[in-house]
Amino acid sequence: MDEVPLRQEWIHRAACADADPELFFPVGTTGPAERDQEEAKRVCARCPVRDRCLAYALGSGQTSGVWGGKDEAELAALRRKRRAAERWEARRGVRRAA
Repeated sequence: MDEVPLRQEWIHRAACADADPELFFPVGTTGPAERDQEEAKRVCARCPVRDRCLAYALGSGQTSGVWGGKDEAELAALRRKRRAAERWEARRGVRRAA
């Protein structure tokens, strides 16, 4: 896992800084929770630090909520993709050394 700094200066510039946190951490996946999640993504869409937020979420292992415009399923898919790429690179490195 990437090293994540303890201080996140960018968070004060986030579009969600003044939003209701429950919007970004809905309970459930249907009905009101789904609407909250979509609203959270709309907030993220206009956020000037969305990419940093997503990088933080992936680097720190966040598994719940909406981060950088991605929901829990999307974050999990990005983590799987990242791990697959790391395994691929590791195998390529071993083959080159042989």
